[in-house]
Amino acid sequence: MILIVEARFYEDITDTLAEGALAVLEQDGHSADRIEVPGVFEIPAAVNLAWNSGAYAGCVTLGCVIRGETDHYDHICREMSRRLMDMSVDQNMPHGFGVLTVESREQAEKRAALADRNTGGRAAEACLRMIALKQRFA
Repeated sequence: MILIVEARFYEDITDTLAEGALAVLEQDGHSADRIEVPGVFEIPAAVNLAWNSGAYAGCVTLGCVIRGETDHYDHICREMSRRLMDMSVDQNMPHGFGVLTVESREQAEKRAALADRNTGGRAAEACLRMIALKQRFA
């Protein structure tokens, strides 16, 4: 079972990211458990709670942060990504990072689009590759 944690602040973008991730996981024969959180800042706490259950082989995180007029963007992106990296390393958590950090909605839509960058699908692929690597060294 793969954990997918979705930040719902930009729901339409996250829905597209999830669609891409689920397609990759299903194609590879994996089921997913989807957990929703309000925004990307809450992703690490949700991942930590769920990961410690021992129920998951890997984790995919999805969401979007669009730069605004203040430095809030920088703080949110830095803290969220650092904590996810720490968990990946410290807890041997295979992780696919699908959180968009962009300058505009247009950039987010392009990066999420299945026919373009398909960041959700790429994040799922990264998670699966890290699961295989973890199994290799188990």
